[in-house]
Amino acid sequence: MKKTVLTLIAAFGLALPATAFAATELDANGDGVLTIDEVQAVYPDITAEAFIAMDVNADGALDDDEVVAAQEAGMMPPSEG
Repeated sequence: MKKTVLTLIAAFGLALPATAFAATELDANGDGVLTIDEVQAVYPDITAEAFIAMDVNADGALDDDEVVAAQEAGMMPPSEG
């Protein structure tokens, strides 16, 4: 049981830096969020409507949680990195 829990914790811990890297990789100005211009620079097929749907809190930018949710929902490709 302990081994299973430790394995899950380790796997989860390894996934977090990859997610943070994903958003950082697209974040051209380094402000910690992604604008539509930053997203479309890498994924030009993402429309304004799709971006708005991903922007759950409607602040005009995607934070790490919104990026992860969009990737899990298949709205944004997973980043390579």
